[in-house]
Amino acid sequence: MDKRKPTIIDVETAESEAILTLKVDADLLDFRGHFNHFPLLPGVTQIDWALFYAVEYLDTPVTFKGMEVIKFQEPIRPDAKVTLVLNWDSSKHKLAFKYSSQQADRMVVHSSGKMKLGE
Repeated sequence: MDKRKPTIIDVETAESEAILTLKVDADLLDFRGHFNHFPLLPGVTQIDWALFYAVEYLDTPVTFKGMEVIKFQEPIRPDAKVTLVLNWDSSKHKLAFKYSSQQADRMVVHSSGKMKLGE
């Protein structure tokens, strides 16, 4: 079976926040063909994971109603260790997400965004 999700290293949850530490394994199906000489994790995969883990750890609605803000700043490469922070605002039905990693002496934000969820 083809692997579609990263390896979860750690998960911390609070009422409306989840922080996941992930290893973005090089053998993920999503790296195939995206791109052969410079593989990177597709943006659609990052959105999919944010929604998947929000449903699992924050009990958010499963229905995606659209993106409001999205920024892809730095590529996520095979075998990267990244932190995914999820914040759920139940009053507005909005999920905020941010992928980041520590690289040398600085914190790098790979992507961030907000999506509307509902029933």
